[in-house]
Amino acid sequence: MDVEFRVVADRREGLLLALGQTVIACDFTLLRQRMLSSNEGVVLTMLVRGPDSGLLQLEERLGTHPLVRSFEAAPVLDGPAARLAESPPRSTPTTTATHAAAPSPADSRRIETLLPQLARDYPNIFIPLLVLEHDLTPEQREPTLHYIGQRVGAWVYKRDFALGGHLALGDAVRHIALPAMRQIVQAELHGEALAVKNSPFCHRGTHGACCHFLRGLLGGLLGGPHGTQGLRVIEHQCRNAGADSCSFEFHA
Repeated sequence: MDVEFRVVADRREGLLLALGQTVIACDFTLLRQRMLSSNEGVVLTMLVRGPDSGLLQLEERLGTHPLVRSFEAAPVLDGPAARLAESPPRSTPTTTATHAAAPSPADSRRIETLLPQLARDYPNIFIPLLVLEHDLTPEQREPTLHYIGQRVGAWVYKRDFALGGHLALGDAVRHIALPAMRQIVQAELHGEALAVKNSPFCHRGTHGACCHFLRGLLGGLLGGPHGTQGLRVIEHQCRNAGADSCSFEFHA
């Protein structure tokens, strides 16, 4: 079934990610979201799809969530509203990744459907990525998310940084990777490494380095024909393995 939730909250920061994870935990999929400020506060509208049997649990968890002041729910009948997620984007990450092999044909079909949504909603991209991560097998998870990250990273480079001159790797990390990452996560430089404090891919039931999408994104931003040939991005520390932050090193 498709249900539209209208949530009122006091603050915007972290709201979509937190409630999106609640939606996923109840076996629903977030099809589309919209957030705006009003006299009531921050209003988040979410169109979700999932089993009838899980609706009461989802409503209870949303109603008791510490970020939620109030919410309304309404079923959505089949029609244009239920197909919001299929709207075409203005642009799509179409650049072919050069550092990782494409996933299997079945995964590729899902990826090509997902990429326009990521382009349309960027930088609010983590909910559909977490949904995909949840559905992938452990063997599929790293190559698939890394590949998507490279596609998105190359697209962000073309969109935001292609008019600049070619930079040495260290300068590219400072002037391309750092500002690009700060659009989506809390990032800072520790020497030559880039550290992320709030990766949403950590602590999700597995142990060890898990930020495959972010690693791919950095590779797409800085590697390939527009960047450093032969670039390797290594996640040498991860909160999922007990570190204080997820840290990425760059090697050519």
